[in-house]
Amino acid sequence: MNTAVAILLPAVAPALAGFLLLTFREPKKQGIVTVYTAQALVLTVILLAVCLFAADGEVTVGYLMRQVPVSFRADGLGKTFALVVVVIWMLTGFFSFSYLKEGKRQKRFYGFYLIVCGLLIALSFAGNLVTFYVFYELTTLCSMLLVLHEQTRAAVMAGLKYLLYSFCGAYMALFGLYVVWQYAGTHAFTGKGTLDPALVSGHEGILLLAAFFLILGFSVKAGMFPMHGWLPVAHPEAPAPASAVLSGLIVKAGVLGIIRVIFYTFGADFLRGTWVQTTFIVLSLITVLMGSMLAYLEKGFKKRLAYSTVSQVSYILFGLFLLEPAGLTGGLLHVIFHACVKCGLFLCAGAVIHQTGKKRVDELTGIGKEMPVTMWCFAILSLALIGIPPASGFVSKWYLCMGALRAGIPVVSWLGPVVLLVSALLTAGYLLPVVIRGFFPGADYDYTQCRYREGSAFLTVPVVLLAAAALLGGILTGGLTGYLSGLAGTVL
Repeated sequence: MNTAVAILLPAVAPALAGFLLLTFREPKKQGIVTVYTAQALVLTVILLAVCLFAADGEVTVGYLMRQVPVSFRADGLGKTFALVVVVIWMLTGFFSFSYLKEGKRQKRFYGFYLIVCGLLIALSFAGNLVTFYVFYELTTLCSMLLVLHEQTRAAVMAGLKYLLYSFCGAYMALFGLYVVWQYAGTHAFTGKGTLDPALVSGHEGILLLAAFFLILGFSVKAGMFPMHGWLPVAHPEAPAPASAVLSGLIVKAGVLGIIRVIFYTFGADFLRGTWVQTTFIVLSLITVLMGSMLAYLEKGFKKRLAYSTVSQVSYILFGLFLLEPAGLTGGLLHVIFHACVKCGLFLCAGAVIHQTGKKRVDELTGIGKEMPVTMWCFAILSLALIGIPPASGFVSKWYLCMGALRAGIPVVSWLGPVVLLVSALLTAGYLLPVVIRGFFPGADYDYTQCRYREGSAFLTVPVVLLAAAALLGGILTGGLTGYLSGLAGTVL
């Protein structure tokens, strides 16, 4: 297969399918929309599978202006992110077929759902920083429509807040892009960075400032303090499938941007030991602890999980900012494991809300007796997020702690593992009580009246598969860890 076709088709196919769906007239039977969406998702999986084996090299599809190419390249990092996107997107899509069955505006939701999937794949395969930035902005615009899908006042305001924060971050990143573009020897992403030493000499100060704004700008999407305010607002108002992909994947667009900036644009050696590295290590640790504490205090079911995302994504950022192989390996592992776990947790919450209408954790007493499959999956996913072996979260957090110890940064070498441990204890404090009260409601609970029941297979099977992945990811992780360690070795 032609390289250009192999790289571009997995992104073009779902985006084109989504665009066509939006142009269709409203069908008389809503089932037509779900069948069409299912076929598009399955086709995307097949095309990406072909891409993983056939795509090798770079393709330029045009120029925004002279010497500013729009190019794509399916490297190891891009293929990894794209694979995670497609798998999670398909499972969440099948969950949504039951969750949104009785809802309105299905055609619009699935149209933009498919478009965002294509944009994220294109983002994964972006070959330079300008191409990445263009698709990053498009992802923001289209995913906002998933957030405000319900069109309530709260949902619209949440979508606008998400848009405002994301645009503010994007403009900060744009300033950094303007600067770094002038000092690059090559504009294509390169493992050790693209800066030209001859051009950089004497301009290190402005380049460090550019790196600061680029990282800060992309960290808005990743929900890092102090630009995290949109995330706990947007998640509760979005439909559960949108919350799941928002938390599990769309926030990772910011993570991918930070990886591309640090390791593929500036290079780790340029940033190591600078005030930029120190600043972002401190901010990531503050976010880890703050997000866990806010989640512990929160009573809303989905909002508690949203604050958890604020904390958990900064685990990844902490690993990246260490600029150390074990830390980067742990961060990449947590990208994958967190996507499975948090997507599964949001789908569990969505299934509970869909079947019972209960949106607060203090209303879930005895829910494990009524929806045992969903709550057993919630329990397994919770253990994985806490980091209890042999679940997957333990492996990624182990590497993050090892990265902190090996980085040799004063204070951080001991403070980092301490903060991660305290956050893990807080994670147990806000997830396990839901499980305990769900399965052990106490003597006052009336066991004879089970008013609610499990949802359809569309609601349960994706959750079961994600829980199994979260558990097996910690047991059968050798090959994946070796692959990501090798990937980390190419940039450090």
